[in-house]
Amino acid sequence: MVRPTLLVTTLLLSGLAGAQRNLEIGLATGVTHYYGDLGNIDGPVQWNSARPGMQVTFRDFLNNKKRYVTRSLTTEVRLSWFRIGYDETAPMRNVPTTELKNFRRGLSFRNDLLGASGHLVLNAYREPYTPLFQQRFFMFFHLGVGIYHGRPKADLFRGTVDPENRYYFWSDGTIRDAPRGTPNAAVIERDGRYETDLGSWLTETSRTDKDLGKPRKYKPWHVGVPMGVGLRYMLTKQLSVGVEYCYYMFMTDELDDVSDLYATYEQIDALYESDRDRTLARYISDPTGWGTVGDNDDIKTSRRGNPGLLDSFSYFSLEVSYKFKRRPGRRTYMRL
Repeated sequence: MVRPTLLVTTLLLSGLAGAQRNLEIGLATGVTHYYGDLGNIDGPVQWNSARPGMQVTFRDFLNNKKRYVTRSLTTEVRLSWFRIGYDETAPMRNVPTTELKNFRRGLSFRNDLLGASGHLVLNAYREPYTPLFQQRFFMFFHLGVGIYHGRPKADLFRGTVDPENRYYFWSDGTIRDAPRGTPNAAVIERDGRYETDLGSWLTETSRTDKDLGKPRKYKPWHVGVPMGVGLRYMLTKQLSVGVEYCYYMFMTDELDDVSDLYATYEQIDALYESDRDRTLARYISDPTGWGTVGDNDDIKTSRRGNPGLLDSFSYFSLEVSYKFKRRPGRRTYMRL
């Protein structure tokens, strides 16, 4: 699963080593905000979807034969880890759990995306003939393309994936250890372990799919298009700090495992042979039991997501970067 990422990383680093006259390396950390089919906030941004992220950036590594002091157009390569996720049953400040927009649907996921991307960068500086470290502040814009690996997972069990360990969502907004209406059922909390690989279960189907009910082939590799803008401040000739906002648009609707329709009970029963697996599949597809009526394939009751809405997320980060000197033994006419 990780071999393509290792191969891409090796090729990128080999290219950097062979072509660089300068090399700037930046380390960034920040927060992601998810945009997709899940959410309890009426608006484009689900503010309670914040998750961490980290990046390593290699920039300004192309040959500089004309000894330019600064470049308005340059390139960079990034290795990234992003965690995105959302839980429609999680409490929100000043909002009773029973009044959450999608509490009864009760879907959730977490996806750790590892990937590599290449960007074309425009440095917007004031004086084209003055080194950037003398100008201190400058803006930059970038556009790129990358490939990321990740599988959506969910915390649906206390411990191992077993029907006895499932959560039960009650109409009073609590999570308990027994079905709704059971006397003396204890209120519990999720254990925070994302043990359920959603991509390996029949959680949903599509009306346009000719193979309804058959095992789906989940593709964990996703193509994304990062678009960003930022501001950087040069502390010295080599050291700089910066802030950046980047929007990652993906060519898939599978990052959150929510796209089209719930799998019906008939489709699940036809796919899984044992009663245990059928029980698990029904629960994993519809954790609360309110999302679908099972055999009813009506769009009003069985709609799970919007297949026309592709997944995306934003990333706001703070970076510290350092520019390494040219390789020894090379003649230079200008000291940066």
